[in-house]
Amino acid sequence: MSQLPKRSETPAEHRWKLEDLFPSQAAWDKEYASAKKLIKKAADYQGKLNNAAQLKACFELEDELSLHVERLYVFANMRHHEDTAEPGFQALSDKSKKLSVETGEALSFVTPEVLSLTDDELDAMIKDDSLSKYRHTLEEMRRQKAHVLSKNEEALLAQVGNISTAPNTIFGMLNNADLKFPKVKNEAGEEVELTHGRYIQFLESKNRDVRKDAFTAVYDTYGKLKNTLASTLNANITKNTFYAKARKYDSTLGMSLYGDNIPKEVYTNLIDTIHKHLPLMHRYMELRRKLLGVDELHMYDLFAPLVEEFDMEISFEESKKIIHESLKPLGEDYLNVLQDGFNNGWIDVYENEGKRSGAYSWGAFGTHPYVLLNHQNNLNSMFTLTHEMGHALHSYYSDTTQNYRDAQYTIFLAEVASTLNEALLMDHLLGKSTDVKEKMYLLTYYADQFRTTVFRQTMFAEFEKIIHERAEAGESLTPQELSKIYYDLNVQYYGPGMVVDKDIEMEWARIPHFYNSFYVYKYATGFSAATSFSKQILEEGAPAVDRYLGFLKSGGSDFSINILKKAGVDMSSPEPIEQAMSVFEELIGQMEQLTNK
Repeated sequence: MSQLPKRSETPAEHRWKLEDLFPSQAAWDKEYASAKKLIKKAADYQGKLNNAAQLKACFELEDELSLHVERLYVFANMRHHEDTAEPGFQALSDKSKKLSVETGEALSFVTPEVLSLTDDELDAMIKDDSLSKYRHTLEEMRRQKAHVLSKNEEALLAQVGNISTAPNTIFGMLNNADLKFPKVKNEAGEEVELTHGRYIQFLESKNRDVRKDAFTAVYDTYGKLKNTLASTLNANITKNTFYAKARKYDSTLGMSLYGDNIPKEVYTNLIDTIHKHLPLMHRYMELRRKLLGVDELHMYDLFAPLVEEFDMEISFEESKKIIHESLKPLGEDYLNVLQDGFNNGWIDVYENEGKRSGAYSWGAFGTHPYVLLNHQNNLNSMFTLTHEMGHALHSYYSDTTQNYRDAQYTIFLAEVASTLNEALLMDHLLGKSTDVKEKMYLLTYYADQFRTTVFRQTMFAEFEKIIHERAEAGESLTPQELSKIYYDLNVQYYGPGMVVDKDIEMEWARIPHFYNSFYVYKYATGFSAATSFSKQILEEGAPAVDRYLGFLKSGGSDFSINILKKAGVDMSSPEPIEQAMSVFEELIGQMEQLTNK
């Protein structure tokens, strides 16, 4: 089908059940009115947080209000993501964002007021049994003390919240609703509309002309908007720099890592360790060139199938069955929750006109998690499904074990559960495979996971580090400068055997994660931690599974580094990244052996 279906044409069984969150718009409106009333109550506690009873009551109000706002915000934005061009949902999303900012403003006095207590008073609060539920919160506040401003300054920063979301919102609307790609010819020679979802499909085509045309069409389209997109990205960097200066951090990177209490070395070690292993990536590129049988390997060849006559067409229903089978090492309880997610409206499955691109897992405390997909019937989409269900089950276990405040795990931990599911799925598929072509196909797929999740995300992380450092040094980031930095990194990462096509210099313009700055390195560290966990689970069995489920249930009840360490993975050392690289080297070795047979 060359035209995407409209949202109204999507069958109910392929949609998520947002009515589990709010049965109707009227129910949303009612909760919105309750939240507006609760916001007014916050002022009753201002200036009175000097004893345990008042502080406990204030925290309880904060929890109640935050949960209302989270539910309203998640529902409104998921509705908006179903069809980003629908004006009613755009308005609902804006309304929820404004409420969120208003709530932040109303509660902005809490942290500075608690931090105005003397160290002895704060210590007494931390030790007070009536506040035991809020112990981690109070310890966190004490850690943040150096970066919290006066009451007036905090209130002002809360008001700036609406402006600070603008770069991301503008990019999202431009990228998902307004940007139109031209029509390109598919393998059958038919002209079809190029979309975000179909782009990767075209890059996976066996026909090199189809790949090249789609590649050129995408970057030509972004290239025509390079000045607007550079301005949008610059606005985001300016926002980050403003907050870092206002909150007295040494840098934007320092600010981003501080929230999760991650040492800066974790970020720089990742880049340094990957640089050390770039020859492995170059070796893989040379192998890819050989397998494709081309004189020169181009950027549009990176997703091309390496195994002739091997096509893994996997329906959504089949994907669910295979994933269930592959996750058996995690035990019966995990599998029951997974099946509940598959059967009971957690997932929005297929692409439709105006639907947000990509995939994610999201939700609000107190109801089941949700997963947005743009599913295609291929191996990649099956891995996306198990990845997002990994996130969803992490949220489910955290939410059902921890109280509201401690349930939210950090973004640093978020990519571990999702990537572990992928590692177990790959192990399952490789273990079952007897066909040489199938095995080669899977090994290639796994090697590409390393390329995209570890190497490519580290390259993104390095790009973010460079552009923020340049902005902080007062240098200007023109579209040309952004393109040059990005292009040079591609040359360094892909190596001398790759023809780095000029078009790729515009890729920075289409990466949504650059608007959630210093996030992507967590894919690489998460992948490394997951590689370590999967090794332990497959080798040790039950004790490792118990440690891992303990990790899933921990939520955000301790610092991320500690939660992982307790479960048996130490991310403060380069060891998990080195482990991941040794697995990558092993894969390349197996592929080289099969190639030479």
